[in-house]
Amino acid sequence: MNKEKIGLIGLGLVGTAVSERLIESGFEVAGYDVRDDTPDDLTICSGPGEVLSLCERVILCLPTSEVAAEVVNESREHFRSGQIVIDTGTGSPKQMEQIHNDLKGQGVCYLEATIAGSSHLLRNKQAPLFTAGDKTIIDEQCDLFNSLTEKSFYLGTFGKASRFKLVHNLLIGLNRAVLAEGLQFAESLGFDSQESLSILKQTTASSGAMHTKGERMGARDYDDPQAFVSQHLKDVKLILEESEKLGAIVPLSALHKELLEAVEKMGLGSVDNSAIMEAFNPES
Repeated sequence: MNKEKIGLIGLGLVGTAVSERLIESGFEVAGYDVRDDTPDDLTICSGPGEVLSLCERVILCLPTSEVAAEVVNESREHFRSGQIVIDTGTGSPKQMEQIHNDLKGQGVCYLEATIAGSSHLLRNKQAPLFTAGDKTIIDEQCDLFNSLTEKSFYLGTFGKASRFKLVHNLLIGLNRAVLAEGLQFAESLGFDSQESLSILKQTTASSGAMHTKGERMGARDYDDPQAFVSQHLKDVKLILEESEKLGAIVPLSALHKELLEAVEKMGLGSVDNSAIMEAFNPES
């Protein structure tokens, strides 16, 4: 069993799943989160600085790149040359590149390993990783990456993983929105949503969203979230920011943002993102 202590900053839905995967694979974990509700079986630290002081390899599982930048800036004195920091979040590529350059000046290697899937998929090793950064150092992290997933894809120089993650999230988010609209339409025509889902899964209309979110949508079961509505809204805003810079045409994502904002205004920002279903509820 590998007894290296891995640092983990951020113990929310994804961070908790990461800690479980690492511990199951034989690593020890030293973690920190701003919340008091933290998982068992790991060393809880007093702050990011203590995590960085204890560990040569540190994984960030933070909600935004703004939070990641804040953590990095406030922990400058605790970084040391040769340390490796792996960011798993979906953030602003520009901001992440700034963090990369700042840490490089301290001799710290900042890598991307963005997680393409929910905490539930990650917990079952079914969420692929998109990695980017120094290829030699990325390859040296295979023990960590193999403990988290069955699949990882190297995208190239730093910044490319966060950009490709936006492509992934654009597609998966719109698939959920299309599924929600389709199920609501089926119900309006008098079909049972679960029966409709069972049939559609066996046709060319099938999608990954049907298998991961379909039953939740049909049952309007948004508790025990695997990924939050508000988190995906953040991702869609990043998609729109990047598309505006590049002149990309993404009208469906613009509409998707409006739908997610409507769901968030219903007070559903902190429930599972399958609650996009409520954007199509005629009674809302």
